Amino acid sequence: MTESPIWHPFTQHGLREAIPEIVSAQGATLRTADGREVIDAISSWWVTTHGHAHPTIVAAIAEQAARLDQIIFAGWTHGPAEELARSLRGLMPANLKRVFFSDSGSTSVEVALKMALGYWLHRGEPRDKIIVMDHGYHGDTIGTMSVGARGAFNRAYQPLLFDVTSIPFPFAEAEEATLDALDVACREGAAAFIVEPLVLGAGGMLMYSPQTLAEMRRICAAHGTLFIADEVMTGWGRTGSLLACEQAGIEPDILCLSKGLTGGAIPLAVTMASEPIYAAHLSTDRSRMFFHSSSYTANPIACAAANANIAIWQQEPVIDRIATLAARQASHLLRFQSHPQVRNARQAGTITAFDVGDADGYLSDLAPRMLAMFRERGVLLRPLGNMVYVMPPYCIEADALHEIYDTIEEVLAELFG
Repeated sequence: MTESPIWHPFTQHGLREAIPEIVSAQGATLRTADGREVIDAISSWWVTTHGHAHPTIVAAIAEQAARLDQIIFAGWTHGPAEELARSLRGLMPANLKRVFFSDSGSTSVEVALKMALGYWLHRGEPRDKIIVMDHGYHGDTIGTMSVGARGAFNRAYQPLLFDVTSIPFPFAEAEEATLDALDVACREGAAAFIVEPLVLGAGGMLMYSPQTLAEMRRICAAHGTLFIADEVMTGWGRTGSLLACEQAGIEPDILCLSKGLTGGAIPLAVTMASEPIYAAHLSTDRSRMFFHSSSYTANPIACAAANANIAIWQQEPVIDRIATLAARQASHLLRFQSHPQVRNARQAGTITAFDVGDADGYLSDLAPRMLAMFRERGVLLRPLGNMVYVMPPYCIEADALHEIYDTIEEVLAELFG
């Protein structure tokens, strides 16, 4: 077989790691070209919520593709987008009145940053500094890399990145240092603070309390700093509620959603904004319009998939499924609390995570070794450095979940004896 011409994301092809071909998927099960079954333990990079090939979403995609596949969204509209925007206004925090469509989590954050800066420009106030949190990750475009942690992910692109103000992650018993730093940065007239609520994903599944999130929101509001909630990963039930922000009882000024927006079936993102942010761009002056788009903004097929996802949330006991999965995850996590090679076992909703061994960092040699060992055993787990996490679709059966944790135990035993 000739070598594939594909350049895969987050892959060092020089290591010659195996890249299996997946030919079909159903629920939490993937099937390879050579006939093996693989358990999807990370929801195919955190996107698949209700399971692969959910019939409601599949039917909506097929029906919409036969009716209207694509239409320019600048100056035109269509039914699936109108329905989705109205549904989101009903589901999401009440202050978020406006819905802007884009294509991915990264673009939804780019849109949020541009909205925030445009807001202050059109108000005639000189605010342009963005506050970020250490270890944060918001995407791989230039703006999103700028507001993410600096390191291996973006070292080569440093000349392109803009300056930000960083505050420390609120580790347990060190929350006050985070809040104090945020207060200082807001007092200096920052334009916006962007944060992943409750769980920092690619930064290591770092978790903090709803109380800290609520206090960060209060500080921003006290100083007029816009609060941007990046719920690209945490939204759609991952932390146990529809949004992680719900657990802190807060409403952001701007909200970023993607991944589970379509149930994970097809790319789509939205950035929702409060009315004052929209109003700052509203004018008879065309130079004040919001200058952002892509060719596939609000693609009708993707919007139809998102509408089907919302129908599932409204018609099926999704929250009950999430609660059951979270309880099962907690039970399995207990196995590792006293494991000699496991540190900092933690959970937020349907997400469990722990650190393995003494090696730290994304480039830990443990990552490719564990990845290969999990793959050989028929489980899709992709460690972040020496950190192992489990984030399965909500439909996963108890036996399959049990097999995931059995496999983790086997791998740890093989690695450490």
